[in-house]
Amino acid sequence: MRISDIDKNFTVQSLNGLDVVFQAVNQPPFVLEGLPFKDTVCDGAPYCRVSDEDMAAIVPEHECPGIPSLRRCLAGAAIRFRAKTPYLAIRATTRESYDGNHMPRSGADGFDVYRKRPGEDNWTFCSGCQPNPPDANMVIAIEQMFPATWGYWCNDECDYLINLPLYGGVSRLEIGFSPDAVIMPPTPHKIAKPVCFYGSSITQGGCASRPGNNYCSHLCRAVDAEQINLGFSGNARGGKAVATMLNKLDLSCLVLDYDHNAPSLEHLQNTHEELFKLIRAAHPDLPIILVSKPDVPHTHNGGDYNNNAARRDVIKSTYEHAVAAGDKKVWFVDGFTLFGTEDTDACTVDGCHPNDLGFYRMYRTILPVLQEALK
Repeated sequence: MRISDIDKNFTVQSLNGLDVVFQAVNQPPFVLEGLPFKDTVCDGAPYCRVSDEDMAAIVPEHECPGIPSLRRCLAGAAIRFRAKTPYLAIRATTRESYDGNHMPRSGADGFDVYRKRPGEDNWTFCSGCQPNPPDANMVIAIEQMFPATWGYWCNDECDYLINLPLYGGVSRLEIGFSPDAVIMPPTPHKIAKPVCFYGSSITQGGCASRPGNNYCSHLCRAVDAEQINLGFSGNARGGKAVATMLNKLDLSCLVLDYDHNAPSLEHLQNTHEELFKLIRAAHPDLPIILVSKPDVPHTHNGGDYNNNAARRDVIKSTYEHAVAAGDKKVWFVDGFTLFGTEDTDACTVDGCHPNDLGFYRMYRTILPVLQEALK
């Protein structure tokens, strides 16, 4: 549909010398993905990753005080649509900004845009935008134009994917187009049901330079599936309430990756296999991939090789017990393999959190496992 067909009263604005009409993303033909609990409102904001009921259960179960704030972070959330337009613009008001000293603002609080031309299988990164430092109220306004002169846009009806911030929240989001643009629903995913990731700050995307470089985003673009990212920085510790939340979801695959947030080896031993069994009991045919944390043995945060190996073995034992019991829908990814064998010291920003190279290597390691699980 043409924007002029939606509402004759749309106001044409000028941005960078181009006429732009903005449209809110919470209505067709836009599709908002990655937020399975759409009826939940977080303190007035319409974008939230965890329902009120689940949050209330998870927080006290294993002392996860960060969940109320982290659920407003929009890791994995994305806007998809198809359009014929010479340019795009983004106008947003962000909240819950994370202005850290070891993660680029373009990843923590920024957006990035991908495009797929008709007949193409792969997404092409177009550009991204991020806010300036937040004001005292942690409220940021973004108004960014992506003009045709950058050479990324096409005159065909292209599919577009806009990833929302990994650590930032959003209270308002609008996409701007040429007044004569044609906007349509996106091409359906090849994988009909979402892939869900539950895990730590690494799962959430720390410290990718932009949202699309998180390993979860890489994977979901590669297999063409919606992403549900339930990575909770420092606050993913397993437990029965987490199983209850995950069991509400209708998924094509689940990736359990919370090793880093289990506060001790004993905690991991007490929760990991139990969490897996609770999910398996509710979803006997759901493919589940078990991942242990990346190991960087010569750095300060990953230097305890024996402890990391023991934690890895806890997760591997969950897998082995399941296979021994006849489970044919479970896979194990050894975290010691995630960064490869060469230049592993170049894969993190602090010996723990991956940079873009680290996330890319994680993606390349996990991809064949995910592809097999989705067959």
